[in-house]
Amino acid sequence: MIRLPERFRAFFNNRWLVFVAAMWIQSCAGIGYLFGSLSPVIKSSLNYNQRQIARLGVAKDIGDSVGFWIGSLCEILPLWVALLIGALQNLIGYGWVWLIITHRVPTLPLWAICILIFVGTNGETYFNTVDLVSCVQNFPKSRGPVVGILKGFSGLSGAILTQIYTMIHSPDHASLLFMVAVGPTMVVFALMFIVRPVGGHRQVRPTDDLSFTFLYAVCLLLAAYLMGVMLLQDLVHLSHTVPKAPELEALLTEPQKEEPGKSEQDATEVIFSELEDEKPKEVDLLPASEKAKTNCPFASKTVPSSCRRSCEGQEEEGATIWNFLGRIGGGYFSEMIVRDYAYPRPVAMAVAQVTMALGHLFFAMGWPGSLYIGTLLIGLGYGAHWAIVPAAASELFGLKNFGALYNFINLANPTGSLVFSGVIASSIYDREAEKQAHHHHHQQQNMGSIFSGMLSVDDPPKCEGSICFFLTSMIMSGICIIAVVLSMVLVHRTKVVYANLYGKSRT
Repeated sequence: MIRLPERFRAFFNNRWLVFVAAMWIQSCAGIGYLFGSLSPVIKSSLNYNQRQIARLGVAKDIGDSVGFWIGSLCEILPLWVALLIGALQNLIGYGWVWLIITHRVPTLPLWAICILIFVGTNGETYFNTVDLVSCVQNFPKSRGPVVGILKGFSGLSGAILTQIYTMIHSPDHASLLFMVAVGPTMVVFALMFIVRPVGGHRQVRPTDDLSFTFLYAVCLLLAAYLMGVMLLQDLVHLSHTVPKAPELEALLTEPQKEEPGKSEQDATEVIFSELEDEKPKEVDLLPASEKAKTNCPFASKTVPSSCRRSCEGQEEEGATIWNFLGRIGGGYFSEMIVRDYAYPRPVAMAVAQVTMALGHLFFAMGWPGSLYIGTLLIGLGYGAHWAIVPAAASELFGLKNFGALYNFINLANPTGSLVFSGVIASSIYDREAEKQAHHHHHQQQNMGSIFSGMLSVDDPPKCEGSICFFLTSMIMSGICIIAVVLSMVLVHRTKVVYANLYGKSRT
């Protein structure tokens, strides 16, 4: 009986317990990835138009990326306080929005709703920072697998939460917002005293490889399960689908309404926004005025986010899994490079950038099946990016300010989105759409048919065909090639650093 408290203390201070608890938090930390499923509920309840929903999306993106002060906060306060702050932000932000759309409290103006969305989504930056800081300090010799697994579960959290809601199958769509507000908060409250750096032995142990192998097996099984469920939902039309409400359909703009020629399959909509900011969906690029209607993923990072939402089904759902596997695989293989060969980790980043460059090339060519191949390549490459870069940053700059450094890296997302999506992709699409509209206008004039008046519409010009995104994809592919060159320069300059860090462990 005397040794029981000691065993409990040893169990509570076990770094593997901390890692598993961090995985649970990360599994529900991707709150921003669910915005694609939350926005229709907000739109129909508050009678918002697409422009107003787009502003909410901007607030979500900013809240999801801006958290540079959290790293400094983690150095001053205990980490459980940072988790508590994040959980309260999530509960207050999305909880208040839920109260508003269910008409339990008075409706607030749009700017106030934007602040609530920002506050709620910003809570997940606390979860990500604390989990990564704690686990990287507990596993300093296994940074690649640790970062890859944690970021993988973070990216897959949107799919996990959506599957939970789909199984519940509540007729009240607002309950999804309630689940987002309460679910992650309860998980964090239960685990916030566990996730922290712990003392004791932190070097690589012989049993570590077996433990990580078990976790990798769990990740692969989870990915296979989710992929199977997604395919079944597409092919068999399980009962866990939500019909489009007539009042919601009336609020949709004309380009989003269904055409009469579409099959009954389009009459139902599976609530699946998994990795709404992380998966590539590239068919047609929308003009700047239409860009806000898409909430398309990979904003600045890999694919122009002003891509059309018509690419539904297996390709976008599969991109979720490829992204998840890219994060898991990127951490695993980059760790093999540094541990077995003492070679700089950025070489794995160069490989990931080459993979994304090839994916963009497939998108640009528009060959048969290129959408699926490009989605696979970009999903794997981008996922590997988020496993490799934080681990490499912690090795090159140390663990003392890792939290602040990680959140500084996240600032690249909204910056790149503004440049590549808001400026480059939209401008190119508008130009090609105007060319096609001008060409169609001349064709109608030459025909001189009485049906020309019936064919003319007042809708904004649209672009059709691979030409719409050819130049944008080629630009993105070129940017990835430049990143490859820069990564190799970094590899050359950090050979000595990695030799000192990992060379001794090989001897």
